[in-house]
Amino acid sequence: MVMNNIKLVKPKLKDLWFRAQCLSDEKTMEYNAGYNVSYQGYNYNTGCIEFKKEDYAKWYNTKFKNPNFYYAYILDVDKNNFVGYVNFNKDEKTNLATMGIVIKHEYRGYGYMRLALNQLIKKAKTAKVYALTDTVPKTRVGALKVFHDFGFKTTSEFEVLKFGKPEIV
Repeated sequence: MVMNNIKLVKPKLKDLWFRAQCLSDEKTMEYNAGYNVSYQGYNYNTGCIEFKKEDYAKWYNTKFKNPNFYYAYILDVDKNNFVGYVNFNKDEKTNLATMGIVIKHEYRGYGYMRLALNQLIKKAKTAKVYALTDTVPKTRVGALKVFHDFGFKTTSEFEVLKFGKPEIV
């Protein structure tokens, strides 16, 4: 069943439990595992990122004071339930933005990414973002299909290591 009644909503500080839940869920974060990255709290084996309750206020205040940063939860209005989150970070010199879309694992396959991307693009246009970019492994065929359906183009490919083995992104 495809969902079509979603809203992007800025989370309140008290709602950051959902961000923490997503970041600590191995099934949700498995796409993120195995990379040599330096995120504070990153778990190489699971892809999870530690987000402690005592860090919520600092993260919230830092991110939401930045006019070039956009972050919102994806709310399924009919179910009154958060299903994921979206973000972009705009480079104010180029007006290009890197983006992210995370759908909690149990909500994948229902069309939420497509709906959220549509709304994220509108938010980016309002913020005068010239172009959105993301880095997606070629193995994530479903995500790539959604991006291509929206007119995104592959502009470059390069190799990274995932669990020590080459992967094209």
